[in-house]
Amino acid sequence: MNVELLWSKLLSQIKEELSTLSYRTWFADTELYKLDNGKAYIIVPMPIHKRHLVDNYSDIIISKLNDITGSNYELCLLLKEEIEDLSEEHKQNDNNKQEIDNNKVIENDNVNNNLNKKYTFDSFIVGNSNKFAHAAALSVAENPGNMYNPLFLYGNSGLGKTHLMHAIGNYIVLNSSKRVLYVTSEQFRQDFVKANRKDDDGTNFNYVDFFKNKYRNIDVLLIDDIQYLGGASKSQEEFFHTFNNLYNDSKQIIISSDRSPEDLKIFEDRLRTRFTWGLQVNIYPPELPLRKEILKKKIVANNFEKDIPEDVIEYMANNIGPDVRKLEGAVTRLIAYSAIMGGEKITLDLAIEALKDFISKGIGEKNDIQRIQRIVSEYFQITVEDIRSKKRSSNISFPRQIAMYLCRNMTNESFPKIAIEFGGKDHSTVMYSVEKIENEIKVNKDLANIIEKLKKEIGIV
Repeated sequence: MNVELLWSKLLSQIKEELSTLSYRTWFADTELYKLDNGKAYIIVPMPIHKRHLVDNYSDIIISKLNDITGSNYELCLLLKEEIEDLSEEHKQNDNNKQEIDNNKVIENDNVNNNLNKKYTFDSFIVGNSNKFAHAAALSVAENPGNMYNPLFLYGNSGLGKTHLMHAIGNYIVLNSSKRVLYVTSEQFRQDFVKANRKDDDGTNFNYVDFFKNKYRNIDVLLIDDIQYLGGASKSQEEFFHTFNNLYNDSKQIIISSDRSPEDLKIFEDRLRTRFTWGLQVNIYPPELPLRKEILKKKIVANNFEKDIPEDVIEYMANNIGPDVRKLEGAVTRLIAYSAIMGGEKITLDLAIEALKDFISKGIGEKNDIQRIQRIVSEYFQITVEDIRSKKRSSNISFPRQIAMYLCRNMTNESFPKIAIEFGGKDHSTVMYSVEKIENEIKVNKDLANIIEKLKKEIGIV
């Protein structure tokens, strides 16, 4: 039996029963490895697919597979790298099967959920840097309160955290009757302050009831930019109790921050610990191909009358930086500049002229770490993409170690924050690199001179 044809037939049947988004996320990149001893070995792209497919789609896969083959099979989900580890004897796997929730969609009465309807999973552009975050967010949206609770999204500003949070909320509102609330941490703090005000009769019962009803009588709480609660001890205290109340009732909590829970040192330990109970997901800066796709989608979405050539998109993707908002803003600026110039045709020269201030003001480098990365990359004649990548060749790894050393010594950033900026590496990698360069400088005068030269060029005060 040809497993490729079999799997293709099965996928075509599953595709008819699922939404395009669900099929594309959970099934499009799967393949049937082999059928052996009553087991169907299926290759999936990421670990998150294992749990989600087993928990939510195992019945439909088994049913379709059995209909096509006429035999009963047990599912074994594997990553590509795990294929080599398959033993001749039966290998234990994590297949805990669960019936799919087939409840009919009920009209949702969420009115004041604060969700922006334009932020959906369909409008979120997926690339290697955010693929895991997208899958995790969709997993929570499809099964709120049961999959990953809390879901903690973190990463630099402008990388899509807020978009994913709204996408989760919009998906749940559209597909269930659950009550959803999206707020920023500042809104939470303001509501808490109001809850402590006194009525005309000298009590605050009405405000307290309003607060508790708003934040505890819900099924899904999405709270954005939690780091801004760091300096508000009383608001932290209230969020601690709100968190406990929702969590104990199996209500879904989604939190975003510009740093990992471990790096939120200004928060109480009991809160930081709770942030790690579920799943922590780092959203990395978009790689070059993804930045280009973001620019192209922005152009299409806004129905700009003028064509923007590929070389202009390439220039913008390479020079604007990883912030999605800045990428979108660059497109708007370019179109406006063309219109002001009398509808002049958009060329690379026009783009360079239109965006020179946009780029020179440091839009592409929103922090000192990125400035250091660029200067070190230029000195060693490699790209910034190389220095942030996982490439291990000596011509890249050594400059990367130097850049990490300079980031630690010339900025106030923590090891985890530096690690995030270098493609999401483990903070221990940064610690090792810093120590290595420190020791090398003591015995290698040439390296010491290079370091001093780079420090002068970086010139961070």
